[in-house]
Amino acid sequence: MPLCDNLMIPITNGGLVRLLGTALALLLVASGMTAQNVVHYTTTNANVKYLFATAEPVLHLKPGDILDTNTLDCFGNGLKKPGDTLDLAKGDNPLAGPFYVDGAEPGDTLAVKILDLQVDGEYGVGAFSPGFGSINSSKYTPVLEKSSWKEQVWFYRINHDDNTATFKANDSNFSVKIPMHPFFGCIGVAPANGEARSSIVPAEFGGNMDSPEASVGNTVYFPVNVKGGLLYLGDGHAAMGDGEAAGSAIEVPLKSRVQVSVIKGRTISWPQFENDDAIMTVGAYRPADDAVRIAMTELVYWIHRDYGLSEMDAYELLSKVGKIHFNEMVDPNYVVVASIEKKYLPKKK
Repeated sequence: MPLCDNLMIPITNGGLVRLLGTALALLLVASGMTAQNVVHYTTTNANVKYLFATAEPVLHLKPGDILDTNTLDCFGNGLKKPGDTLDLAKGDNPLAGPFYVDGAEPGDTLAVKILDLQVDGEYGVGAFSPGFGSINSSKYTPVLEKSSWKEQVWFYRINHDDNTATFKANDSNFSVKIPMHPFFGCIGVAPANGEARSSIVPAEFGGNMDSPEASVGNTVYFPVNVKGGLLYLGDGHAAMGDGEAAGSAIEVPLKSRVQVSVIKGRTISWPQFENDDAIMTVGAYRPADDAVRIAMTELVYWIHRDYGLSEMDAYELLSKVGKIHFNEMVDPNYVVVASIEKKYLPKKK
């Protein structure tokens, strides 16, 4: 069998693939480029966390590293079949992590580019839990129920071939396919001041933002509050309606790839999203109008700092072309994302 004298690789079909890969690597080195380091981590119920907090990291990542990991659904993958109840969930929104990013220090920004998300399984789960939702019992707001509704669970068959999940009604034969748009329901960093916050809570550190913007093609920016940032991921969603009205999305485990980097000396106060077409800012608070105010104010600051418009000009421009996405209205804080398309902005400074 002939050999390549220099690389000592047999010239078979497999050898040819390895030879081409080696040649590509040599070209990258010659051009000053290096392949990204991919770090693998396996998430299980034995190593998840339920708090966004300062904790012992499960892995150290270097800026530029790609993290390849899985996440569990919000029920810890505990609900498997019709008849299963929420008692089988060991906790709410189990989180992978925390992941320590070398060089990240308070005052920096942690950037997390979402490269790939795949639904990891054949079923998604939706659930109604008494007392958790946007239009059930409260003495302060109108309600639909005349007496307390009971817990219910729905199972959604995942079709990977056509990228849909099928809703099947519990009380009739109706069913309909829903296009999937996988995203992290929970993504965030350790809060400031030594706080430990529940994986149900969204706030300045990110957390349970339930933002469809946390999806492939977008970069998420977080304020670094502690050394290493301490990144957490979890609560995969296959699809979700605006507001997450009944308290759950199509809850799924995910296979994910994200790339981390650190922007030294860039200080932000709230999470941000960016892609090729738009910049987006997060507001998380109650009432909803305060969430909107936070998101819009942060967007004005971003436009002023990075694109050079005065705050008043940015304010006026947003009044004409800004957009607001109401993500969820069921968690301890509501979440709103404000955005503007880059085509309306000056060139970045």
